[in-house]
Amino acid sequence: MSAVVVIIGAGPAGARAALALAAAGIRPIVIDEQPRSGGQIYRRPAEELRRSHSEVYGEDHQKAFALHSEFDAAAAAGHIDWRPSTTAWAVHENYLHIECAGRPDQIDFDRLLIASGAVERVIPLPNWTLPGTFSLGGAQIALKAHGCAIGERVAFVGTGPLLYLVALQYAQAGADVVGVFDTSPFSRRISSLPAMLARPDMLWRGIRITTALAMRYRVKLRNGIRPVAIRGSDSVEGVAYRDADGRAHEVACTAVGLGYDLRPEVQLADLAGCEIVYDPGSRNWRPHLDAYGRTSVADVYVAGDGAGIAGADAAELAGSLAAHAILVDLGQKISAPTTMLEAHESFHRFRQGIDRAFAAPIDHLREVPADTVLCRCEGVTVKAFKETVAAMGAREINRAKSMTRCGMGRCQGRYCEFAASELLAQMLDLPREEVGRLRAQPPVKPFASSAGQEIRRGDS
Repeated sequence: MSAVVVIIGAGPAGARAALALAAAGIRPIVIDEQPRSGGQIYRRPAEELRRSHSEVYGEDHQKAFALHSEFDAAAAAGHIDWRPSTTAWAVHENYLHIECAGRPDQIDFDRLLIASGAVERVIPLPNWTLPGTFSLGGAQIALKAHGCAIGERVAFVGTGPLLYLVALQYAQAGADVVGVFDTSPFSRRISSLPAMLARPDMLWRGIRITTALAMRYRVKLRNGIRPVAIRGSDSVEGVAYRDADGRAHEVACTAVGLGYDLRPEVQLADLAGCEIVYDPGSRNWRPHLDAYGRTSVADVYVAGDGAGIAGADAAELAGSLAAHAILVDLGQKISAPTTMLEAHESFHRFRQGIDRAFAAPIDHLREVPADTVLCRCEGVTVKAFKETVAAMGAREINRAKSMTRCGMGRCQGRYCEFAASELLAQMLDLPREEVGRLRAQPPVKPFASSAGQEIRRGDS
């Protein structure tokens, strides 16, 4: 009987790993929450929209088409056991707990590859919960999957490569992009060039993106800014910010795309018992891995942005490397992919430069007004968080969560953990890693049972 290999996620890492395993004679089970493969970066439009790959993915359309068509063909031929619209909500020993159409189930696996991608980092500012404010990923989903913009006049605020990529995608789609407001100073990008030269192709692409925004689409680009607030009463009406010299500005808009880069999604790896380590360069927690994606747990592997944020090309390589590791560990004698290892290492050197060039402005948290919402699910303000933590003496983020309810809501800390942890570290004057991270608890995402009852963390 052949080994049961399960892959969570059908983005670039998961899809490429599945194809490599299928080519080697193993029929992997691939699950994904979406109805079709592609992940976030190669997310597919609704079928009724009938948009071409070049319209949706721009210069990446050939890569997206190749991944989509190869995966679809392998699944149609039965080489991949494809299970779309399925949520993985827990891992225990060698059992993966899943849900599809309200029906819980479990899979007994021999090998598990987690390719669940990343979540966004948000630093709150006044009125960030107003209708019309979206995360960068949310703005991207609206455009790719549904063919619509998040507003008539859109401002993009935050930092990181995704900020510019989504702004360009909106401009190419004909949206009125009123500006890209980056908290990172341009000088930091210049000082990070030596590391980013590890991938000159990616560096050149970043230059092309910013040049197209400024020259072709005449989008206002501002660097080194400090966001002050999102303006509006019932919905977004504008963004207030200070420039690098401290001067106050305000730009009118009807929607805001907000985000401060990404962090690996580690909850399933945590539940599987994998060692999770802190990376001070990116200020993110990630699974501890070898070069092939092996974790500290013998039968569990991680690939793609869930292992460290490096982009779609790096994720495809990581998926292939993880598939190689699985095949070797199952006893197949295959040669080491030296060229792929070297290429993958260059992506990570490039990423170290990105982390320096677009560092999250955690110092901004010191100036966030007290009545600003920190945890939107539970309505916890910065003031409530600070006062409760100070009164109760919490010195660790899970303790702070239990006292304040910050991180207990429907998103289960995905949006507030980064800011809350940084805020707690600032309050205690401790390194970020010393306040810890939110421990994963099943279900990692709420889901509706077949009876229509939502199952959430803590439900029996």
